[in-house]
Amino acid sequence: MLIIPIKEGENIDRALKRFKRKFDKTGTMRQLRKRQAFSKPSVVRRAQIQKAEYIQGLRDKEEI
Repeated sequence: MLIIPIKEGENIDRALKRFKRKFDKTGTMRQLRKRQAFSKPSVVRRAQIQKAEYIQGLRDKEEI
């Protein structure tokens, strides 16, 4: 559970912004979205390879 101490006279918007930043750093939403559907290991590996090929292509194009 996240605890955000609010300082004396602090604006609630600022405290909410701190909460959102801290929540994003925990990665909770990313993990929930990832767990919504099961992906076979072969599909995950294929996606990683495709991503690596795409990035390598961009880097090769940048060198030319």
